[in-house]
Amino acid sequence: MKLILTSEVSGLGAPGDVVTVKDGYGRNYLLPRGYAIKWTRGGEKQIATIKKARSTREIRDLGTAQEVAQRLQQLKVTLKTRAGESGRLFGSITTGDVAEAVKAAGGPDLDRRRIEITNTIKSTGAHRVSVRLHPEVSAAVEIEVVAA
Repeated sequence: MKLILTSEVSGLGAPGDVVTVKDGYGRNYLLPRGYAIKWTRGGEKQIATIKKARSTREIRDLGTAQEVAQRLQQLKVTLKTRAGESGRLFGSITTGDVAEAVKAAGGPDLDRRRIEITNTIKSTGAHRVSVRLHPEVSAAVEIEVVAA
């Protein structure tokens, strides 16, 4: 099945990319969630608008992405949230929470869709999340979760 991605899908591609996937994956996962649209000749026109929107959101070049990555790695991010006495959180930390905490700590304004939390954060303490700044640059951010 040939699809045009409308949002970034890890391991598959970025918005505006034309990808070929198995029928079940496209029909049962990508299309219902709005991550992709069916490829048609008329859909080729939509690719240009999707890529234009992506380029305005994306960090412009590799050098800028590397500078932002260095700033992020030096940043001390503390995230205050509600937790029980044993250090277990009420809920979990989301990518939106991480983006707000980075901005509050004096870091750059990050798109929450570019933040990847590999292991769900459900306890207080130090945790590491990665941020995809550019297709070639990714930064690791150290986050300290404390009880409020």
